[in-house]
Amino acid sequence: MKLDRFIRGAIALLILLVFIIAIAALLFVTESALNVWDRLIEGPRWLLFGYLVVMALLAGLALWLIWRLVVRRKVGPGRAKPANKLTRSEIEQRMRAAEAVGVDTSEVQRELTELASRQRAGSVHLCFFGEISTGKSSLIKALVPAADVAVDVVGGSTTDARHYRWRGSGGAEILLTDVPGTGGHEAGLDEVAIEEARRSHVVLFVCDGDLTRAEADVVRRLLALGKPLVLVLNKSDRFDVEEQAALMQRLLERMDGLGGTISRDRVVAVSAGGEIDVIERSPDGSENVSRRRRPADVGVLVVAINRLLAADAETIDAQRERAVFRLAADKLAEAESEYRVQRSEQIIRSSTRKAVIGALAAVSPGTDVLIQGYIGTAMTQELCKLYGAAPRDLDIEEFLNLSQSRVGRALPLSLAVAGNGLKAFPGLGTVAGGLVHAVAYGLIFDALGRSLVLTLSRHGKLLPEAAAKEFEEGISEYFQAGVVRVAKMALDQDGGKD
Repeated sequence: MKLDRFIRGAIALLILLVFIIAIAALLFVTESALNVWDRLIEGPRWLLFGYLVVMALLAGLALWLIWRLVVRRKVGPGRAKPANKLTRSEIEQRMRAAEAVGVDTSEVQRELTELASRQRAGSVHLCFFGEISTGKSSLIKALVPAADVAVDVVGGSTTDARHYRWRGSGGAEILLTDVPGTGGHEAGLDEVAIEEARRSHVVLFVCDGDLTRAEADVVRRLLALGKPLVLVLNKSDRFDVEEQAALMQRLLERMDGLGGTISRDRVVAVSAGGEIDVIERSPDGSENVSRRRRPADVGVLVVAINRLLAADAETIDAQRERAVFRLAADKLAEAESEYRVQRSEQIIRSSTRKAVIGALAAVSPGTDVLIQGYIGTAMTQELCKLYGAAPRDLDIEEFLNLSQSRVGRALPLSLAVAGNGLKAFPGLGTVAGGLVHAVAYGLIFDALGRSLVLTLSRHGKLLPEAAAKEFEEGISEYFQAGVVRVAKMALDQDGGKD
């Protein structure tokens, strides 16, 4: 209790002392300022205005330095989130900015060119989508009997997007697009199908029963495209009337559960026909297998398509345009991501090489610390700029300080790895200590850069603590992966001397 009273008294005394010092300082500053002001008033006008201008410039410089040091700057345009409603001009503007820094935008340009070509043609694109063996190709064959459609009873006969011409009731030319069936074993075909669905006006999802979990996931993705979707139950002749009605109701409920409000006439039951094997039993008990053709029943689908296209052609075209712009924006983002990966690798390699050279060129104790600090700051700034992050100078300093505290614990490991790595090169003999330290510094910088890239790619900004923690946790893995590469850099700079 007495100790507590003593502490409170000491604090009160300290506050009183600070107050007295502050008052004294304020009086001193005020007296000095008034004296200066009186002299400026009595002097020539040019001296007064010049003094005020200098003071304003100094105040502005101080505020600018504080802003640069403390305030977090805005994210650059490379990391800006795309808007929900993109336009062609926005995509082209982003594409030009990406091209200016070396991003390959050929895929984006191809999408915009294809969209312009389809718009000039004026055709309506319908995409038949669904899992393999649901009868998409057979359905198109039923709609366009003259179409050369490959129909394989094993399933999965379509391996690329194919277009077939058809005329609607209004005379408009319609292109039926058969895309690869989803759920197959060939890699990449699912994305081919999704991309073609994004380029079309209307998506017709073909199933042959209740939706599986995989089909439901695909339908959810298609609904997110924001364009008309027709759910087509094929092979409906396998069900009797009651089963078919129950299944149609179930499909409507599934669509509601997936977040898509779809009218009753957008869920249709059809039969693409085709051939079936029929077993015939003779009077003598023998059995013969013959193939019979089933008649197609697609009239309700034709009605649904014509009704949908007659409703609002302009809205459908606008929905297709927005979907293609989102596809182009996604491809641009993918190209930018690939460019950042490649460019970050170049920056890390360059910084690692500079760190190796700096360690070899250090002539006195302490100079290597200054060199590595400068290289580390430059590498951090370059990588942050590449990923559109604009950190405060304090963030960069904090990241490097945190990483440096972990380097002390990692240095013995890096030296050991560096020594073992250099021993893998024939003819080196006894490895010089300077060369080992150069490789160790290179390994540290290589690990530092890769941990920073991982943090920037995950968060889009520099988080000093997260990046330093990633560096510490991945040190061993990064060292083992980069030892040969960094050792080669050191040997190249050292001229291959023992």
